[in-house]
Amino acid sequence: MSTKPINELSHDLIGAAIEVHRELGPGLLESAYEGAYSHELTLRQIPHVRQKQMPVTYKGILIDAGYRIDILAEDRVVVELKAVEKLMPIHSAQLMTYLRLGKYPLGLLMNFNVLKLIDGIERVSNHAPNLSAPSASSAFQHPPQ
Repeated sequence: MSTKPINELSHDLIGAAIEVHRELGPGLLESAYEGAYSHELTLRQIPHVRQKQMPVTYKGILIDAGYRIDILAEDRVVVELKAVEKLMPIHSAQLMTYLRLGKYPLGLLMNFNVLKLIDGIERVSNHAPNLSAPSASSAFQHPPQ
């Protein structure tokens, strides 16, 4: 694994995505961009894993909830790829879920269905003091009596 600063890694990941978008343009399926992006990361010698499973633990039991990270780069940065008309709040929420579950510091949300890729990129930091997902009981506030 690289000891490259995370901001430099983020810059490299965005550069690889811009290259893929320059070659393929908008309008393809997400899976096509994922394959091309993974290949570009390999060419740039950026270690990564595709479709990394994100398990959920509940009371000591491992639950396969079907969460999968599109690309995990250097075991530090989650990259979620989209090919949608417009990024929505649910896409950012999905990325934050992955960051919290995996305790990863940074995520990149990339929508390839735009004319200029830079307009389809969101950078999300995981600054939560408690990196685990909050429980429902801790989030519930009892009204004053």
